[in-house]
Amino acid sequence: MRQREAQARLGYNRRVKTAADEVTSRRDGGGWTRWLRWAWWLRPMARVRVSRGAAVCALGLVVAGCAPTGWAQNAQANDTQAAARRFVVVVDAAHGGADGGAALAGAGAAGAGNGTADGGMAAGTQEKDVTLQMSQALRALLVARGFAVVETRAGDVAMDGDARATVANRATAQACVVLHATEAGAGVHLFVSSLAPGQRAMLMPWKTAQAAWVAESLKLSSALNGALSAMGRDDGAGIPVTMGRTTLPGIDSMACPAVAVEVAPLRDGARRVVSDVTDREYETRVMQAVAAALLEWRGEAGEP
Repeated sequence: MRQREAQARLGYNRRVKTAADEVTSRRDGGGWTRWLRWAWWLRPMARVRVSRGAAVCALGLVVAGCAPTGWAQNAQANDTQAAARRFVVVVDAAHGGADGGAALAGAGAAGAGNGTADGGMAAGTQEKDVTLQMSQALRALLVARGFAVVETRAGDVAMDGDARATVANRATAQACVVLHATEAGAGVHLFVSSLAPGQRAMLMPWKTAQAAWVAESLKLSSALNGALSAMGRDDGAGIPVTMGRTTLPGIDSMACPAVAVEVAPLRDGARRVVSDVTDREYETRVMQAVAAALLEWRGEAGEP
């Protein structure tokens, strides 16, 4: 009996050590090695047998692929080789599933009736449908320009803020654009997290990970503002932009530059709707401006 217990314990210890070796071989720098040595010495405290991929998580470490446990991993600091090979943009279509978001008028362009004649959506459209449509349009524009694009959702599915942030952080994203739609206001509203700037680290508090990226997010917001303002329309003016900062659940946990892009109707000087938020042509113009800004952003990062 004692011999069988000793053999079982030896086999379990070998599996934990193999998991640690696997993660070490995939990561650079001595930081991970120190963390895994700590995990190895604490292995007797782990009483539950787990798979290789979960062994390190069971010992309290956050690694790529683990669910949020209060800390966000700085993927850029730990996967620099992968980041150098690609420029990843995460496109996050807000809402989904039972969360329909705002109820939109769905009038299409001015005088289009129910909005279907000009490619817009029908009256009573939900925000979740508009954001998904914009996400798909932006993805096509970015892929055509050589970006690697990750969408948080490709269909009508519900996702909370933690799930969206997890997608962005696993993707080693260089930028994240969160898409919203509203009937309030005019033009495009750009929002950046209101968190105070912080320092980057290997592990950062999950709920405030964006603090280390706020400065970069503000720069990305400025690039978006410039591209939207330069996007001409029939009266010769660009798309008006309103910029602000606020608490942004989901974005506040993202370890990458991230901006919320909220699309509102395009209005004339008398505040009459020229193009509704559900107008497909208007949506396309906004997404073209967003793609142009991300192209500029990639160039500033030294990527071709």
